[in-house]
Amino acid sequence: MNEFFVKNRENLLEKLSVGEMAIFFSGSAPQSTADSHYDFRPDKNFYYLTGTTRETFILVLTKLEEKTESVLFIEKPDYDIEKWVGRKLTIEQTKEISGIDDIKYLTDFDNWLTRSIYSTKFDKMYLDLPRMKYNGEMTPAMLFAQDAKKNFPELDIKSVHKFMSELRMIKSDFEVEEIKKALDLTQLGLESVMKNLKPGDYEYVVESEFRYAIRKNGADTNAFPTIAASGGNAVILHYVENDQIMNDGDLILMDLGAQYNQYASDITRTYPINGKYSDRQKTLYNIVLKANEEVIKMMKPGLAFSELNKKCSEVLSEELIKIGLIKEAKELSKYYYHGVSHFMGLDVHDLGFRDAKLEPGMIFTVEPGLYVAEENIGIRIEDDILITEEGHVNLSKEIIKSVEDIEAFMAK
Repeated sequence: MNEFFVKNRENLLEKLSVGEMAIFFSGSAPQSTADSHYDFRPDKNFYYLTGTTRETFILVLTKLEEKTESVLFIEKPDYDIEKWVGRKLTIEQTKEISGIDDIKYLTDFDNWLTRSIYSTKFDKMYLDLPRMKYNGEMTPAMLFAQDAKKNFPELDIKSVHKFMSELRMIKSDFEVEEIKKALDLTQLGLESVMKNLKPGDYEYVVESEFRYAIRKNGADTNAFPTIAASGGNAVILHYVENDQIMNDGDLILMDLGAQYNQYASDITRTYPINGKYSDRQKTLYNIVLKANEEVIKMMKPGLAFSELNKKCSEVLSEELIKIGLIKEAKELSKYYYHGVSHFMGLDVHDLGFRDAKLEPGMIFTVEPGLYVAEENIGIRIEDDILITEEGHVNLSKEIIKSVEDIEAFMAK
């Protein structure tokens, strides 16, 4: 497995020029209460380059005329601390996981970095500096950038985000297999949900049923917080309260996924809580399903990413005009108000360029939806699609989605 991480580092080093270095931080879990922390999730770029999932680790990649180097800084094992919080990775264990031979302790990082910059010809430092909001949370890399600018004013500091996006948006065969395993677990979780779904339960019962099934069968955790939105709650795209009673005759929209070896899956299915779709629900559901299938059908190398949502909107608007819900296409935004696709991989919303053309190795979601608030109906159907040389493969094709298949399964 470490060959994968070795290759990823080599690919990134090829993008660096002589005299440049890149530094990555694994991160740490934020404090949740006075005496506990949230569950730790490693920075996914750091994992992609090292395979390690421990807090506070630091990776440095360097490129000079004569050589490239990878140095990983880890916590020093301390038996007295380990008695309280668990075992630390040893140097040998870290070498085995990452394929990095040069392992040092975190206590050496400041002096090592200072000596390296002072005694060599480094003039540029790349840091992982993504920012989704102007006043967003400061990451370890951003905090380090502030200190680095003060301590090493001679260095040009740049973001490595573009390079990592170029690498991560094309998945290797290894990554595809990991995502397939995550989807297999998601399928087991959804089948467990369908077997046990019934009116009168709370939405959090569905959330718990899914998590139990995937964890029991080997998932790391949920890829993201489960959306279990019944009735009118399903018109809220990121509804996560999951605290309402599920009513007879309503639908439940579930946007969820298992994570396996850090790789995500992202699936949405919309089920009848009592096992049978009403005629109206079936009509709207089949419109969403048609959009899902038509978008998937067109996916192939060379297609512009923007064409996916264009096609989705065309199908939805045409069908809603037919049934009289809207009179013209410009009214669609009342009932469909999000994009149909995003990159998926280590992150649920994975790195990638939205102005890109589809290429073999890319994985996208396809997730059209309709949200009819006045009827307390929200429907979304989502699959995970791999682009291939020949066209595409629906990685989630075994997760049933037709009205007939769902009703038959729930009637067992």
